[in-house]
Amino acid sequence: MQLEAEVESLVPGRSFDRRGFMKTALGSAFAAAALPVSAQAIKTDFNGLTAGEVTVPVGDFKMPAYRAQPEGKTKLPVVIVVSEIFGVHEYIADVCRRFAKLGYLAIAPELFVRQGDPQSIATISELQEKIISKVPDAQVTGDLEATVAWIKQNGGDAARIGITGFCWGGRQTWLFAEHSPDVKAAVAWYGHLKGNPSALQPAFPIDRVDELKAPVLGLYGAKDTGITQDAVNAMKQALEHSKNPKARASRIIVYPNSGHAFHADYRPSYVKADAEDGWKKCIAWFKDHGVE
Repeated sequence: MQLEAEVESLVPGRSFDRRGFMKTALGSAFAAAALPVSAQAIKTDFNGLTAGEVTVPVGDFKMPAYRAQPEGKTKLPVVIVVSEIFGVHEYIADVCRRFAKLGYLAIAPELFVRQGDPQSIATISELQEKIISKVPDAQVTGDLEATVAWIKQNGGDAARIGITGFCWGGRQTWLFAEHSPDVKAAVAWYGHLKGNPSALQPAFPIDRVDELKAPVLGLYGAKDTGITQDAVNAMKQALEHSKNPKARASRIIVYPNSGHAFHADYRPSYVKADAEDGWKKCIAWFKDHGVE
């Protein structure tokens, strides 16, 4: 429609849904519940990259995802980026571009899309109630499997696939490393390790340590009030005493001066020194385990 084209030219990063309402393009803005954005938020440019929204088929469903990669390159090492509860907003898109600048194909699937639009909800409590609490682990696993299939057909090297995730995505990173033989290495940023099983969340990472199919680097903050050091230490013990070599090869690092979300540069929780150190360790972990 001509009107849509005119609005898009005036408001970059906007598009229309099927009902004609304007919506924000994936990864082009920060989630409403995450506002206001801190001044230190990192902005990675698009120079030399192919970046933007793609569609990943999951059966008959079309799942949106944000993809960034070096322009014109194929057979690339891959990192799947799993978001926090805010979905694939600008921070997650920027993380994808950071990986792409290092030579990776990075892709962040919008894993909440069936339950709603997490970027449009104004408060964290409402976001948890209306969307996050309704997302089944089985659905996430299927969507990540479909993402792996898409990667193999769209320029990614099937032999070099890694996964990383933040908060909610950190837990899913552990779980997918316990599930998928396609994953070579994983980095989980402050993902929950223990919990009470339910119909939607039948197990937690500590319950499936012996099933790990890739070594995981876990990055945690000692001041995190939601993920206690008791839980972190229990996971360390479970990894150490497992008979699974992938579990014993895994490692957990705890930053004494950080709390939750210390990598989230757009939030007050950001701790620059620990975020930068964690990023270096993340990249080294992928390199050391054959993803680079």
